[in-house]
Amino acid sequence: MDSKTEPLIFEIKGNSLDDGPGIRTVVFFKGCPLSCLWCHNPESKRREGEISFDDKRCVACDACLEACPRSALDRNHPGYVDRRRCDLCGRCAGVCPSGALSLVGRRMSVEQIARAVEKDIPFFRNSGGGVTLSGGEPTLFLDFAVRLAACLRERGVRVLLETCGLFNLNAFVDRLYPHLDSIYFDIKVFDRERHREICGVPNDAILANFKHLFRLYRQGGIPVLPRVPLIPGLTAVPENLSAIAAFLRAEGAQKLSLLQNNPLWFEKSRMIGNEPAVPDGAMRGWIDRDRMFSLRRLFEGFEIV
Repeated sequence: MDSKTEPLIFEIKGNSLDDGPGIRTVVFFKGCPLSCLWCHNPESKRREGEISFDDKRCVACDACLEACPRSALDRNHPGYVDRRRCDLCGRCAGVCPSGALSLVGRRMSVEQIARAVEKDIPFFRNSGGGVTLSGGEPTLFLDFAVRLAACLRERGVRVLLETCGLFNLNAFVDRLYPHLDSIYFDIKVFDRERHREICGVPNDAILANFKHLFRLYRQGGIPVLPRVPLIPGLTAVPENLSAIAAFLRAEGAQKLSLLQNNPLWFEKSRMIGNEPAVPDGAMRGWIDRDRMFSLRRLFEGFEIV
């Protein structure tokens, strides 16, 4: 399998109520064209597999030390895993009785994923749910995403895409769009250079793609729901949110989702060997109720879901 076209899947999460209507199963792709400082799924950024170590679950049985053929594990090493030596063979995770060590990302075929979600089809039908393709960024692996969405639709499963919005528009509309039932489209930062600074790339294509897909929606196409992550000190500042609100109003949007910051991603990042580098005062906690209320007022007139 070609790692450039065939993704690693790092989780298939059932019984989700937060990633679309009804009861859903979420398929998480590994790999993303953005590098947002606050990514809530830091294990999704890289295409390649990674070893995660959760010291809170470790029972110090040392089974992993004996299993590792490259001596990449050392209790005196910061983070426990010497990632320069690790070749991701996964033997340590295979013998870890507590799940403290885990291999993040595995190869799965379209049929394997479809079989994994088939058991949930009765819940989809009874609740109006379905499968959500998330990540990472599923459109980074467009061929695979097309085949998976088509396979699920053949089984009568509704498919929702969560996207950062950075993709080839023509290829997306021609190939993946016909197999989707709805799109959740993230708009994180409106200013082009600020987007480049904290997300790694400018946002020209993202905003252009949103405009096109939302106009298709207004002409009878599939629903597109804009989502705005509220990250303290970065996206959740009045200048940015006011600019996004004005942009959405100009496009005729009447509904959006505001995503609460989840500081638990800090620990997830450390577990894969990345010490988060964040600006002072940014992303350090949950947004309290009063602050959230004041941010929501910037979107007055919108239905917030």
